[in-house]
Amino acid sequence: MAEFKVVVADPESGETFQREVDGQDANRFLGREIGDEIGGDAVGLPEHTIEITGGSDETGRPMREDVSGTRLKELLLEGGVGFEPSREGERKRITVRGREIDDDVAQINVSVVEGGNVAAALGEGDGDDADEE
Repeated sequence: MAEFKVVVADPESGETFQREVDGQDANRFLGREIGDEIGGDAVGLPEHTIEITGGSDETGRPMREDVSGTRLKELLLEGGVGFEPSREGERKRITVRGREIDDDVAQINVSVVEGGNVAAALGEGDGDDADEE
């Protein structure tokens, strides 16, 4: 059975929230790709729509949008997801994971694209901001 850590980003407030999902909620993510939009029910946000923005596997290999499927692939990178060069012109061969989510993915990054106050919907925050919308 699939189990994921989902990091939910709220672009309006700049906050992130972590949720553990398993069972039926985790199955909603299987087979989806980076850029897909789904309902927020799986992470406790029934009134929201979320977009998959990335993720990583158990060894920390990042998912890349330009690699198809769920496979691992070695790429010669000059920068971007998976490699941050320390000097100009530096390139490095890095192993990355494809853009499709499967059982090997440990963490999924999502961003809220539609909905109200995320902190209030998840039951977090100091209570003062939860009433403002």
